[in-house]
Amino acid sequence: MGNRGVLHNGRKALVRTSQKGKPWITCKLEFKGRRRSLMTPGSYTELFLLDEATAFAAGHRPCAECRRDDFNRFKTLWLRANPDRVPAGTKAIGPIDAALREDCYAGKEQRTFYRADGAALPGGTMIEIDHSPWLLWQGQILRWSFDGYTEVQPRPSGLVDVITPQSVVNILSLGYIPAVHKTAEKMASSA
Repeated sequence: MGNRGVLHNGRKALVRTSQKGKPWITCKLEFKGRRRSLMTPGSYTELFLLDEATAFAAGHRPCAECRRDDFNRFKTLWLRANPDRVPAGTKAIGPIDAALREDCYAGKEQRTFYRADGAALPGGTMIEIDHSPWLLWQGQILRWSFDGYTEVQPRPSGLVDVITPQSVVNILSLGYIPAVHKTAEKMASSA
């Protein structure tokens, strides 16, 4: 589940696409028996994402409370993979959150991709081909859908449009393996 702040009004209608200055995090669906009503007025808007690879492509990072181990691993690898993006000795997550938002926005315009060599990208990276998102996974690409991954194709070589922010691709290159929907494993093993 993702969170970008309060994006809805008291009538549960979406009124904005993100809240400036808020971290974009992903949380566990179940944590310490907590319950909440969806789109509670004045509280954050729940965003349900297919999996962690999808959340990363959208610019989210693990929550420091309910996903502490993932958060620590993400933060450690992010700092190692992107030393030029934050001041030396940074320990706080705020500068990392700001850098992630910078990866996703150019001024007020949302960035959706940059170009990179498909053969050199790590597993867990999302790319766009013919206006469709695809996940690089186990040496192949899997077509993304709201219900899971639906098609397998050979990994592309040459330049591709990358959806996952560059700073996150950098941590995937260092070995962070994002959680993926069960259909990713099924599709990858069927090819």
